[in-house]
Amino acid sequence: MDISWWGFAALAAAAALVGFSKTAVSGANTVSLAVFAAVLPARESTGVLLPILIVGDVVAVLTYRRHAHWPTLWRLFPAVAAGVGAGTVFLLWADDAAVRTSIGAILLLMAGVTIWRRRGGADRADRADSADSAKEPREGEETGEETGAVSEKSGPGASSPAGRVTARSYGVLGGFTTMVANAGGPVMSLYLLSAGFRKLGFLGTSAWFFLIVNTSKLPFSVGLGLVDGRSLLLDAALVLFVFPGALIGKACVDRIDQRLFERLVIGATVLGGLQLLLR
Repeated sequence: MDISWWGFAALAAAAALVGFSKTAVSGANTVSLAVFAAVLPARESTGVLLPILIVGDVVAVLTYRRHAHWPTLWRLFPAVAAGVGAGTVFLLWADDAAVRTSIGAILLLMAGVTIWRRRGGADRADRADSADSAKEPREGEETGEETGAVSEKSGPGASSPAGRVTARSYGVLGGFTTMVANAGGPVMSLYLLSAGFRKLGFLGTSAWFFLIVNTSKLPFSVGLGLVDGRSLLLDAALVLFVFPGALIGKACVDRIDQRLFERLVIGATVLGGLQLLLR
């Protein structure tokens, strides 16, 4: 791969943003996706980015592993597997333009649905803030508010028919977008926000989710020729920039309030979707 120094600097900054997104604002790595697709050919960029994402996932799991909500993950995985399969079939015939247009449209659709849901219903974040102020957990206590996990009987992840349909829909879309363009982060971020997850539960659940999903994608990516010796050589140079980004994210996450956190996630989703559509 012939990459200029400016191009490498852009990729290095995007790799650092991957680390930041994994420990602070999940979904912000749609900007990294856009940078990689701008510097490299779109299809090749997905193969280069995948190992970098996996390293970021490992860092995120080590940081937030205690805060994952496993019932939510088990509900999502079957639908995600179907989405990954559909994405693999799509990549067999789709060109770069089709990939960009499809992913950009899905991201904007999901952002619009989430904004509509939050305006039309009660704001779970405000209710959780009220509960937190009424009863603060002592340091070291393991509580639902502390872990950020939602009750299995609440939100779209619940066992109601509507909840199961919502989880499966997001799961298929998340699997499809993560296989096609490593863009599953915004889709799953929107699902976890709509399910009422707080920051730590959000980050812990998404960390485990993407470590498992991205690792499972590797054989498919190798089979499609997206990951090879040349891409891994570039990864070896770029992966070092993930760690300072992750450290900055960890330092910032406690300073970001819940409402700003949600706005940043949705804003990053819209930015990534528009960039893909307008390229």
